[in-house]
Amino acid sequence: MSRGRAAEERADVRLTNLDEELFDGAEATKRDLVDYLDAVRELFIPVLRDRPLSVIRVLRGQQPFMQKNVPAYTPDFVRTLTIWAESSHREVSYALCNDRRTLLWFANQRAVEYHPTLVRADRWDSPDFLVLDIDPPPDGTFDVVVQAAQLVREALASAGLAGAVKTSGAKGAHVFVPLSAGQPSADAAAATRAIAARAERLAPDLATTAFTKADRGGKVFLDATRAGGGTVVAAYSPRARPGTPVSFPVGWEQLADVRPADFTVRTAAGLLGGRDAWAASLPRSQRLPGDLVAEGHAIPVARVAAMHEGKRRARARRGQHPAPG
Repeated sequence: MSRGRAAEERADVRLTNLDEELFDGAEATKRDLVDYLDAVRELFIPVLRDRPLSVIRVLRGQQPFMQKNVPAYTPDFVRTLTIWAESSHREVSYALCNDRRTLLWFANQRAVEYHPTLVRADRWDSPDFLVLDIDPPPDGTFDVVVQAAQLVREALASAGLAGAVKTSGAKGAHVFVPLSAGQPSADAAAATRAIAARAERLAPDLATTAFTKADRGGKVFLDATRAGGGTVVAAYSPRARPGTPVSFPVGWEQLADVRPADFTVRTAAGLLGGRDAWAASLPRSQRLPGDLVAEGHAIPVARVAAMHEGKRRARARRGQHPAPG
């Protein structure tokens, strides 16, 4: 595609270089990104509103990178929220994408992917969703993702819960369970682990909760680590993948008949036709059963367990043994 210098203005945001290819293999220009996000803004902004936002940007000639901290040149109209990041021991100023102007500014910054937190800025310890991220093995097809998603649905039903499903926009799928307010992040995280474990037990030859890739044995990974202040790519968000696909809501009955590549920045808005398919698919907010939460609290946190296992294996390779005590 040509590297044109086209520019225009929308909502007082100057948009530049609209006819440049978005990235290698995008099969889309920057204009396609801007037009798509603007077309679905009434559906997309409510998904992002009041949630600290990380984005993946793709600058010309560079690899995609995730941006959490807003740059110094961020305009005043972009609302921000400053949060202490324990992992990096610094304050991070996250954007809140609450209006069209902010969304267009992000699009002009070549922000392709939008990853909001599962909590709102004013309810930091009360997540709105429980999320299972379903990821196929490297050589897996979307068919195995569909099968694993149905396992998650069955596990949820066994706990008296219901969720909605969307393509991840990459190779997998996400199952979202709306939660009623006032349930701590730690309990939501525990319930997520319990649901993943129950789904794994339904078909252990198909699905696994093993956090370490080497331990997955070519199975579908049920990722139960998306909890609390964690982020998940938003419904309707484009992805920085070949063809620029979009994370798209699909009904449970239609899941087996679609593929992630069916929905792109050039096709998704037309397929939606202005209908908020994501809001329509979400069940009512739910309270987590006490027994499910208790079951999950007994399951080790995946990242912590993987870290300890990695240390144990390293000691074994060195021929060492942990000290008694």
